[in-house]
Amino acid sequence: MLFDKNILQKIDEELRTYVDRDDKLYNASKHLLFAGGKRIRPYLTVITYMLKKDNIEEVLPAAAAVELIHNYTLIHDDIMDNDDKRRGKPTVHVVYGEPMAILAGDLLYAKAFEAVSRIKDNKKAHEVLKILSKACVEVCEGQAMDMEFESYYPTMEEYLEMIRKKTGALLEASVEIGAVMADCNEEEREALKEYAKRIGLTFQIQDDVLDLIGDKNKIGKPVGSDIREGKKTIIVIHALKTLDEGKKKRLLEILGNKNIGDEEIKEAIEILKPSIEYAKDLMKQKTEEAKDYLKIFDKDRRKVLEDLADFIMSRVY
Repeated sequence: MLFDKNILQKIDEELRTYVDRDDKLYNASKHLLFAGGKRIRPYLTVITYMLKKDNIEEVLPAAAAVELIHNYTLIHDDIMDNDDKRRGKPTVHVVYGEPMAILAGDLLYAKAFEAVSRIKDNKKAHEVLKILSKACVEVCEGQAMDMEFESYYPTMEEYLEMIRKKTGALLEASVEIGAVMADCNEEEREALKEYAKRIGLTFQIQDDVLDLIGDKNKIGKPVGSDIREGKKTIIVIHALKTLDEGKKKRLLEILGNKNIGDEEIKEAIEILKPSIEYAKDLMKQKTEEAKDYLKIFDKDRRKVLEDLADFIMSRVY
């Protein structure tokens, strides 16, 4: 089984220790934290650690720190994007109001560094702190780039840099932190960083693909919502570079039009089909590259990381 229930349970138990209070602020902070997320980031931290070590208890505070930061970013993202659903449930600001949601996100951010302080090896704690801080900066930079894209169509290079920061930075940090906690050497750490860069890219591209061809009940939002919102995804950017003028003109008429119906959404998806296939091929390529970087590790121990790379590429939710 890809996701070990025992590991996931230990991660959840660790997370609960940071938000174990029953009041409005803490309940708001827990609203999303325990709303059914897959725990991919902390799980990555733990299974990276397990490439070389088996004492899971040692790495749990570091894994919790990653997940706390991730949930902080989600709460603030939902406010900025004015999203009313996350994982099929009302978002924190919808239930508790924006001021309390902002505070709940800030609380999770602070609790992440409390988690780092529980790492017993001070040298490792310092290294984890550096990695997490860098990731937080890059997530903010990536989010700012994404917001700037609302006013123009970015190049493919700009888009890839944005998702490397906004989506990939915390996935990279998850893996790098696991490597630090496991005492990986420099060669191993570099290989794991390259692995993480590629699964981070794949993670966001799959989100872009699922918005167009996924099951709305599994992805938690209407299919094609990115088209109605006019999001500049890798699929759209590729299409605008490769379509003939007629199809490009029609696509631009539909993108970002809040008043379009289901028929126009279907029409846009049909126009985008070759670019969806491009995105799928790119994911396959990056997934294979990611797995190649793991070949310096023990075959049996690296298998979960290989399987997780395949899961990220082929997930349907």
